[in-house]
Amino acid sequence: MEYEYKTKGVCSRQIHFDIDDDGIVHNVSFMGGCNGNLKAIGKLVEGMKAEKVIKILEGNTCGSRSTSCADQLAQALKENL
Repeated sequence: MEYEYKTKGVCSRQIHFDIDDDGIVHNVSFMGGCNGNLKAIGKLVEGMKAEKVIKILEGNTCGSRSTSCADQLAQALKENL
């Protein structure tokens, strides 16, 4: 199933991703933000269980912010499981 998530508190504006029936993450892409780093996140989590991605990325911060694009991906996955 395809999902869109409007981010909060980060440079990227939106995250697009798929979660299949087995809870596997596919096709993660970010709109806005640090293009190279965010493409890398998408490649790294491709084919992983959503629960594992959440465990790894949740709570990651960016500078003085209380969140990051990676943390926002974790929040998006949690919301859509």
